[in-house]
Amino acid sequence: MAQTVTTGGGAGEATPQPVAAEPGPRSWSRAFGDLRQGWKQRPLWGYLGWQDIKQRYRRSVLGPLWISITMAVVATAMGILYGTLFDEPIETFLPYVATGLLIWYFINGCILEGSEVFIANEGLIRFLPAPLSLHVYRLVWRQSLFFAHNLVVWAVLVLIFPRPLGWSVLMAIPAFVLLVLNGAWIAMLTGIIATRFRDIPPIIASLSQLLFFMTPIVWSYERLRGNPLAAYVELNPVMHFVEIIRQPLIGDPIVWRHWAVVGGITVVGCLVALVALRNYRSRVAYWV
Repeated sequence: MAQTVTTGGGAGEATPQPVAAEPGPRSWSRAFGDLRQGWKQRPLWGYLGWQDIKQRYRRSVLGPLWISITMAVVATAMGILYGTLFDEPIETFLPYVATGLLIWYFINGCILEGSEVFIANEGLIRFLPAPLSLHVYRLVWRQSLFFAHNLVVWAVLVLIFPRPLGWSVLMAIPAFVLLVLNGAWIAMLTGIIATRFRDIPPIIASLSQLLFFMTPIVWSYERLRGNPLAAYVELNPVMHFVEIIRQPLIGDPIVWRHWAVVGGITVVGCLVALVALRNYRSRVAYWV
């Protein structure tokens, strides 16, 4: 509610002056202010995200290179195995699988770690006055660094199995920007919900395993052409995110239908996450 103060006027009269009311805890100004303040602290969450990776590989000879090595080993093993099972040519199927895993690791990291982003930072949230978005930015930045490390595997496969990429490969840049935006709202939304309901993280972990096999990563979507199951595969939102990045990276034609679906999911997801941030931002410190 608006408040008034009085100031001295002529002949000892007091004139009431309106004072703007402080916005309540559930306000759009506080929600957007949280996002702005978190973004302004880029040096902090950028440093913390890099330190997260360094701490994970502390006292290791190869250090963060293990990220790329692990990715290369898994991609090669799965590419050869499933390529043999599905009778796929290794020179095209191995880059297909490796690029799919590259994107999946980012998505899966944002989903799994996003559901515990506030729970894992309980101490900082309780004792350090910082915007909630700082922890989300830190998570997405860390996953982006993992993505950059794993991108080396894609570059090596392009050299081993050269394919005509052309200028369409640049479409992977805006596609990754969309992926980052969606990773941020997923982490924000699931983080708030999981902080209130602690059964959510294990449920999400179980569903992510099922989602991996339902997404065309180690199997080719093209093989389902003409199959009734193809329509159900389109209902998997992760599939569209994988395709908008994988198609330019491996030289496949761009299918704009996937971009339209991703654009719709991005808009709706960001709006829902903003509503959750507006309504429950002040409650997270109590729930952790």
